[in-house]
This record gives sequence, C-alpha cells and structure tokens, in this order.
Amino acid sequence: MKKKFALSFVALASVALLAACGEVKSGASNAAGNSVDEKTIKIGFNFEETGAVAAYGTSEQKGAQLAVDEINAAGGIDGKQIEVVDKDNKSETAEAASVTTNLVTQSKVSAIVGPATSGATAAAVANATKAGVPLISPSATQDGLTKGQDYLFIGTFQDSFQGKIISNYVSEKLQAKKVVLYTDNASDYAKGIAKAFREAYKGEIVADETFVAGDTDFQAALTKMKGKDFDAIIVPGYYTEAGKIVNQARGMGIDKPIVGGDGFNGEEFVQQATAEKASNIYFISGFSTTVEVSAKAKAFLEAYRAKYNEEPSTFAALAYDSVHLVANAAKGAKNSGEIKDNLAKTKDFEGVTGQTSFDADHNTVKTAYMMTMNNGKVEAAEVVKP
Repeated sequence: MKKKFALSFVALASVALLAACGEVKSGASNAAGNSVDEKTIKIGFNFEETGAVAAYGTSEQKGAQLAVDEINAAGGIDGKQIEVVDKDNKSETAEAASVTTNLVTQSKVSAIVGPATSGATAAAVANATKAGVPLISPSATQDGLTKGQDYLFIGTFQDSFQGKIISNYVSEKLQAKKVVLYTDNASDYAKGIAKAFREAYKGEIVADETFVAGDTDFQAALTKMKGKDFDAIIVPGYYTEAGKIVNQARGMGIDKPIVGGDGFNGEEFVQQATAEKASNIYFISGFSTTVEVSAKAKAFLEAYRAKYNEEPSTFAALAYDSVHLVANAAKGAKNSGEIKDNLAKTKDFEGVTGQTSFDADHNTVKTAYMMTMNNGKVEAAEVVKP
C-alpha cells in the first residue's frame, strides 16, 4: 500500500532511496549489521498504528504479534525468545524514517517488520540499509520499490499486478466492455494500479476521473458518470475514500459493479459505505477466509479469532507471514546481515497466504483472490491471475 505524502517528503524519500542505493553499491552500509543477542532476538515493528491508514497498520501489528507469541510459546528461535520493540509511525513518512533510526540505533533490532504502506516504506529503507538491518514490508506494493535495495523485502504482489488482474476480471468475468476509471490522484498506489489497468484493458474507458485523498464529497464527479453508458466503475484507492464513493454512488442510484484493489480490504470500508449500500462490490485480496484454506491458514484463523475476537484481514495475514519469514531467516544467524542473506535465499516458504519466494529484487508474486461483497459481507472469493 502507499499513502500520499507531501511534495517535500517525496523529495526527501527520493533522496533517501538514491542514497541507500549508493550506500549498498559502495559498501557503505554496515554489512554485519546489529549482532543477535545470546538470549533474545530483537525484532522491530514499524506500523501505522494511528493516523490516516491506521486500519492497515493496526491489523498488521496484531498479525505480527500473534506470530511472535506463537513462536515464543513453541520455544523461540534457536532457543532464543523474540523481543519485540513496537513503534507507531503515525501514518507519516517522516515518522517512519525516524522510527527506523530509533529501532536500528537505539534498540539495536536485528530485523524490522513494517511499514504497511509504500510511501512509509520508501522513507524507512535508507536508515535500515545504513545500519545493515533487513526490513520486510508485508504490504507495500509500489512497482520498483525494491530496485537496488539490498535490505528491503516485500511480502505481497505489486501495483501493476493488481491493475492487470482487475482488467482481466472485469473483461472476462463481468463482461464489462465500457468502464469508468475513478482514481485517487494523490496516491502512487492508486495511480500505479490505474496505469496498469489502462495498459491492459481492451475495452473503452468512457470517463477517466480523479479525486484526492481526504475528499469527502464525490457528488459532482458521480453525477457526470451517471449520465454515461458504462458497465463498471474501477476505483483504485483506499477504503477511506472508496467507501464514501460507494455510499454516494449507491445513494444516487448507480448500481453498476464497483471494483477496486486491496485498498478496499477491511471492515472500515464497509463502515464508510454502510452495509446496506456495499453490494455488487469486487476487490483484490491476498488472503481469504471464505475459501478452502490450508491447515496452517486454518490454525491462524482460529488463533486470531480467539486472541482478538475478530476476523483477520489480508494485512494481518501478510504480517503474520512476514514475522515467520524473519524467524525462519534468523535460524543460525549471528547478526542482522546474515538474516538479510537468509531472507534473500527464501524459496517456497509455506505461509498462511501461500508460498513465498523472493526474486532477485526481493519481490514476491503471491496468490491473489477476487472477493465478491454484497450487503457488506464477502460472499465469495476466487483465485485470479493477471
């Protein structure tokens, strides 16, 4: 995921990314990184636990903590307990970078899980790289984010993957020959999905409209759309605006399918849309509780429900898997540099969200599902490919 951030922060993150690339290539990063303690293994959490996208970060914090609790209860890693240092980046990119610095220099963690969003991850990676500490984001999806980043790992599919899936699904399954594209123009996450959709979709885009994160009134744009002939509305964006768009569209009598990416995930989307109006909705997810799941995924579902008294989102499941990936890589490692090397070698790791293997750029392609929602409830999920 990627949330918008101010232009100055974009520039800052860009500089940081360039600097990080330079440090890796020049060997300026601390290759050994932080040492692994004799009794504990420190893992840092850098999640959006408050702020604009707290729904993603809090879900990931819960999934990650569940994984830690289970690993420790089973004896830990090489007999060592995991010690968590949990920090809230407040859904702010500058804070995500600051949190990373604190985790690697003050707390001396051996690995970091989070942030959830691409913007915060981009801001955090330079400081992790400089310290020689691997950072795995369960859900940052921006294309090219890991390019040249030796210490950054991504636990889910990229934006372009989602755009292609949506194009294929609306064409083949929904038989949509004409669509409206309504994109969050302040989010690189949304713009990445929209770009890939435009390139892949063979039908006609009868309207290509934009909104900005933070908008609450979509009546004018929806009125323009209502007067056009179309088969579906594609909304690349986050639940904060997408839910309101669904609510207002249905309130105006627009009953066509509304399709989005994984930004629709979570109960907060339904709260914004209202259950009454959240029907004929389709969105991508990396995890589903409505299809037959593996024994490992079933155990996760039961444990998560028991601990938190709620259903886990795809973000919780991805974070759970991310902690297990780090734990697997930490076996036998003497320092964070060795954990990074072991992560890079990961092949076919079986988690609750399917198998994970990292490619040369530390990205992974995972199984994706298209979820069908009616009356605020997911009624079906099917495996989809771009």
